[in-house]
Amino acid sequence: MAEFEDGTAETEIPTGRAVDTEVLVVGSGPAGAAAALSLSTLGVDNIVVTKYRWTANTPRAHITNQRTMEIFRDLGIEDQVLAEATPHHQMGDTVFCTSIAGDEIGRIRTWGTHPARHGDYELASPSLNCDIPQTHLEPILVANATARGTHTRFSTEYLSHTQDAEGVTARVRDRLTGHEHDIRARYLIGADGARSKVAADIGLPHEGRMDVAGSMNITFNADISDLVAHRPSVLYWVIQPGSNIGGIGTGLVRMVRPWDEWLIVWGYDIDGEPPDLDDAAAEQIVRNLLGVPDLEVEITGYSLWGNNEQWATHLQSGRVFCAGDAVHKHPPSNGLGSNTSVQDSYNLAWKLAAVLRGWAGPDLLETYSAERAPVAEQVVRRANRSAREFGQFFDALGIAPDDTEQQMRDEIAERGAATPEGAKKREALRHAMELKNYEFNAHGVEMGQFYTSTAIASDGSPRPVDDRDPELYYAPSTAPGARLPHVWVGDSARRLSTHDLARADRFTLFTGISGQAWADAVGEVGERLGVPIGAVVIGPGRAVTDLYFDWARAREVEEDGAVLVRPDKHVAWRADRLATDPVATLTDVLTGILSRKTGGVE
Repeated sequence: MAEFEDGTAETEIPTGRAVDTEVLVVGSGPAGAAAALSLSTLGVDNIVVTKYRWTANTPRAHITNQRTMEIFRDLGIEDQVLAEATPHHQMGDTVFCTSIAGDEIGRIRTWGTHPARHGDYELASPSLNCDIPQTHLEPILVANATARGTHTRFSTEYLSHTQDAEGVTARVRDRLTGHEHDIRARYLIGADGARSKVAADIGLPHEGRMDVAGSMNITFNADISDLVAHRPSVLYWVIQPGSNIGGIGTGLVRMVRPWDEWLIVWGYDIDGEPPDLDDAAAEQIVRNLLGVPDLEVEITGYSLWGNNEQWATHLQSGRVFCAGDAVHKHPPSNGLGSNTSVQDSYNLAWKLAAVLRGWAGPDLLETYSAERAPVAEQVVRRANRSAREFGQFFDALGIAPDDTEQQMRDEIAERGAATPEGAKKREALRHAMELKNYEFNAHGVEMGQFYTSTAIASDGSPRPVDDRDPELYYAPSTAPGARLPHVWVGDSARRLSTHDLARADRFTLFTGISGQAWADAVGEVGERLGVPIGAVVIGPGRAVTDLYFDWARAREVEEDGAVLVRPDKHVAWRADRLATDPVATLTDVLTGILSRKTGGVE
């Protein structure tokens, strides 16, 4: 048996013996790695298996929105992510052009970087969005999960599983040796991508279809800072007539690392013959889109992939759950993919911990599908709608796939004409650019997820929406099911977000000085039920005070009322005023939320 430098022994798995764990995670992408990190942070034993030898080898996902950054903050890795990321202020001058060096059609301020929108983002969260390629994010997630207790096994392929009343037995294969063995777990999470074998094995129901459009990725290195550093963005859209791939010829030049590492996304007809790519063809596409014929470029890779429009309508079967791309498959529009994947796992992890530690009934796990399946459908529909909305951009320019190259060039040039037609085209372009806010500034979509399930004790309040546009604008609320509003509280020495006070390992009850009886009840209720729960009393002379009086505006209950927050920062229940018997009230609320009556937990 081999030993590591610290003297610990490397475990050898005898043939035929099952390895035991509480949760088995299949896949080490954003969903799987986030599940492992969340579980290990909560003290839940888990094993991750992935058939790959290491983490992502291409920088696929990259936009990391505020909700996901809040989760990383909660899991203690926000600073590590920011150290590897392109910061918020460099993300947003999204450009539309005929080539990077060529004619600029227009720009749109994106990801909340417009001064008129930046305040919305600052007010909504203690964390700003950033851009971190999947190649840099996954190692952070995996390393921290493993350091906290996850057993991570690369080059280990999931083959099959069986379920029984007590757990799941999964068969896996070591891809280096061919050796097969079983892993016995209480629960299994399938986070194995868009063509998930786990999802297929449990027969998850899906709507929509796969491979609705074709795309190619080309990754390359080239220093083009002189062309882009003055208009910093993560996305540069190129409309280039005359391309022999992709009809009208629309390509995306995506910054991976400023300003010398890049990725091109270029469309092709998925119903025809796939393009035959080699280094020379890839170099030509790069030079065409950048508009620099003699550019020195290093091609680092290329691949073909399909855009999908499919979501699962139920995310689990018995003791097996699926998360991430296994349950929502869509194009990268809106940057929702990896974010939704991380958020799936964050929702599921605390529920698994609660059931495994005995302070919730097993029916709590049924709320994972009830809460996250509607989100899966929403993000798939939004991403595909955003992709289709590019059609209005082409309409505004007056170009169509059947036009000749010269016709397209003439139509694009006409927007500069001092004619009625030119003026009409300029106005149409302005409206088409405004429409892209639904892809690049959809703050309500990113932050406004609202849950309805038995793990939420509703008071009848409807889903909060902004008076403006609920997709573009996020409406904070303490309505049960909504995400806890962020405000800054603290004292003369420190400033904390309400999110910092609502810890991931417990329920948290917020109240004011007049509601002290709620806080007094928390200890008794937590001990009686065996549920981790803490109280935060906000007011002068307490541990934290309402520094800007923002909590008084955000809480939507009286000072002696209460807002009960789940470990995943969603509001579970609220009371407008102090109850006659706070202990009895809280006991009843938690018993229902945690499926204690139906789950057999006393």
